[in-house]
Amino acid sequence: MTRPLRKLYVALFLSVLLLLFGWSMRGVLSYDAPKQFTVLDGGLAKTFESHYDEHFPVKTLGTSLWAGLDYLLFNEGRPGVQIGEQGWLYSDEEFKPEADGPLHIRENLALIKGVRDELAQHDVLLLLAIVPSKARLYPEFVGDNQTSVLRQDLYQRFLNEVRTADIAAPELLSSLQAGKANGAMFLRTDTHWTPEGADLVAQQLSSTLKRSITLAGEPQVFITQASPVKAYKGDLTRFLPLEPLFSHLLPPPDQLRRNKTQAAEQAAGTDALFSDSEMPVALVGTSYSANPAWNFAGALRQHLQRDLSNHAEDGQGPMVPMLKYLQSDELKNAPPQLVIWEFPERYLPMANDLSAFDAQWLSALKQSDGNRHLVASDQH
Repeated sequence: MTRPLRKLYVALFLSVLLLLFGWSMRGVLSYDAPKQFTVLDGGLAKTFESHYDEHFPVKTLGTSLWAGLDYLLFNEGRPGVQIGEQGWLYSDEEFKPEADGPLHIRENLALIKGVRDELAQHDVLLLLAIVPSKARLYPEFVGDNQTSVLRQDLYQRFLNEVRTADIAAPELLSSLQAGKANGAMFLRTDTHWTPEGADLVAQQLSSTLKRSITLAGEPQVFITQASPVKAYKGDLTRFLPLEPLFSHLLPPPDQLRRNKTQAAEQAAGTDALFSDSEMPVALVGTSYSANPAWNFAGALRQHLQRDLSNHAEDGQGPMVPMLKYLQSDELKNAPPQLVIWEFPERYLPMANDLSAFDAQWLSALKQSDGNRHLVASDQH
């Protein structure tokens, strides 16, 4: 190598180091020390290290490069996502086999029946809203991804089992399939349904209830207002850390129109009337119900013409929020007439972390019989 060429290489190498050093300084300059910190035990150093590690450019570039290679060469993302066709992303929970899946199905079905019995002791009816998986509703974009044997007909078997146990559960899949002709029922880059899909399910639940029971209280008028459509990057894109090198490979963002539902009195500024209204319905479930972006609770209010209390939680699955509700003061002191339990089908074969609950109480809940049929042939 000639001396000029060697000097050029050295100069380029130093330039890259200088560039990375300058870029790394952004992480230093953007650091804000906490108002209360300790120096002697390393508390300040730990907060700085955590902040700098999060904003370290070499790490970001390396992550992006590796993710880009996985995406380009193998059409794969990080664990958590399955990449479909035409920009569709799916949660890998809808495809992968679950260790001890049949056992978890038996235990979860037993708990569901125990929930039914526990609510019945308070003279509360249970309506189970089984949300079909995104892959079941949109199999045309799944591509080469294969669903495990245990999950292939899980929705219908789940539905049949709870109906056999005298738990009301409307068939939501066919309604959502028909609704696809009028708009997207699930977001393309997200785990969840669209506000339109949530509204359609709320309509069907309301129709089911109106044919069988009369809700307490006077009907209320609820008004839904829609916001302008905005680009929305779904939660599944976080498993594709392609930025900044391969940002152009990311699926285009979804277009989301958020809805907001209010009682007519509340919309008119007369909150006192609204606050005195009865709540004959309680909603329990997952982020499908908890996240206001989908407005599922609001759609239920509008179609039921009744207010409701929402006990759904993000990131906890369907079982934990329900068990919390069973132990709540609200159920003990002011039980509703009806509980709507939103339960995505994909959670049925999954284990639950129930360590926060009393083991004897859980064992008593699981004493219900009749959960053998669903898993009799599942020994995979």
